[in-house]
Amino acid sequence: MSARPYVIDEMISAKAIAARIEELCREIQEEFQGTDKLVVVGLLRGSFVFIADLVRELDLPIEVDFLEASSYGDGMESSREVRILKDLRGAIEGRDVLVVEDIVDTGHTLNHVTGLLKSRQPARLKSIALLDKPSRREVDFKASWTGFEIPDEFVVGYGIDFAQRNRNLPFIGSVRFTDA
Repeated sequence: MSARPYVIDEMISAKAIAARIEELCREIQEEFQGTDKLVVVGLLRGSFVFIADLVRELDLPIEVDFLEASSYGDGMESSREVRILKDLRGAIEGRDVLVVEDIVDTGHTLNHVTGLLKSRQPARLKSIALLDKPSRREVDFKASWTGFEIPDEFVVGYGIDFAQRNRNLPFIGSVRFTDA
């Protein structure tokens, strides 16, 4: 972690996030209408706040499971090497699955995870990302739904961290290093 001081400039307000989640949930409900149970797979740790708000808003029968993948460690740049640190507890074969990610940057993590989950033969597999940085994409991957497209800035808040800090901010903010 950098010892350099930084400030956080609000990029997306808590109110804007809540409104967008309502819109996304309407689309997800339409897509999965009639499902006997939607398995919502949260990618830890950055997506935990997003997952909580999504599942509270969805009017579908839901099961929640988690998978932890890492390509960042404590740094600001992806290592591009995706490691699975925690796998799902339950089977997804023949089931409807929604993978929830905080941010799609290079695309390596979500591409790797969806490939892994597809190999387990779910009935339907869709993905949602709160944030998308298309200018950083290194693999051809696009989430089924995206909350907000953002520029190539390092962001924190709403579950997203910088070296395990700032997850508790209710908004998405851009990190700006200061010379102080």
